[in-house]
Parts: sequence; structure tokens; C-alpha cells
Amino acid sequence: PMIQEEEVRDLLAQLDTHKSMGPDGIHPRVLKELADVLSKPPPIIFQPSWLIGEVPLDWRLADVVPIYKKGCREDPGNYRPVSLTSVPGKVMEQVILSAIMKHMQENQVI
Repeated sequence: PMIQEEEVRDLLAQLDTHKSMGPDGIHPRVLKELADVLSKPPPIIFQPSWLIGEVPLDWRLADVVPIYKKGCREDPGNYRPVSLTSVPGKVMEQVILSAIMKHMQENQVI
């Protein structure tokens, strides 16, 4: 299916600005505030990625950050790893998920 600019704009406008940015340094607040302008280029990137089944290398990278759970802060076992990935990559994931879910519903797979 063709990736629609409106769908990308809606997803960008819904981004949580309190989330962290990934290794690409693109903060969700920037994408959200500029959703009208930035919704044009992603379909150009997302569509070929969807068709060939490959994700841009930068979107496969993650910054792994230790998040404290509880107990002694000096004990490494009291931390859990959280992977911070690319926000545009997450938007593309949502576009693909939406297309798959729509296909499954239209074909009564679920």
C-alpha cells in the first residue's frame, strides 16, 4: 500500500514529547512541532523501505541506557536496560503496523 502523508502527519502530531530521542539525536518534540512540514519526506523514505523490506541502518541502532529499579544503586543487578531507538524509525513501525492490521481486518484474518 502507498504510505500517505496524512497518516505520517497524524502520527507525528501524536508523538509524546516527554520521550527520549534515539541515537540519531532527533527529539520527538521537533517532529511533533513541525509535523505539517516534516510529514512530506517520510513517505519518500518509508515507501522504498516497505517495498524492499529493509530498514535504514541508522534506524536499527539503539542507545542502551541503564534505568534504576530499586535497592542498592551500586548493584548493577538493580538496573534494567532500556534501548532508545530512532523516533522516525518508530513512526515507520507504526505506519507498517497500521497497514498490516488493516490488511488483516479487511481479509478477516483476525
